Amino acid sequence: MESDELAERLRSRDPAVGLRAVGALHRLAEQVEAAAVARARAQGWSWEQIGDALGVSRQAAHTKHGK
Repeated sequence: MESDELAERLRSRDPAVGLRAVGALHRLAEQVEAAAVARARAQGWSWEQIGDALGVSRQAAHTKHGK
């Protein structure tokens, strides 16, 4: 889904359309976060650094993204 289409759907007066757009945003955010965490780990970042950057504890970051 393109960003313009997503923005249009978020402005929809139909709750079903808006909620599906929110779901799409959540899925996209999860993908972007996972890619960024993988890059950080590949560059030697600690789980504490990653957690700080994400605004969560190191344990939460590791639980979510650790192998």
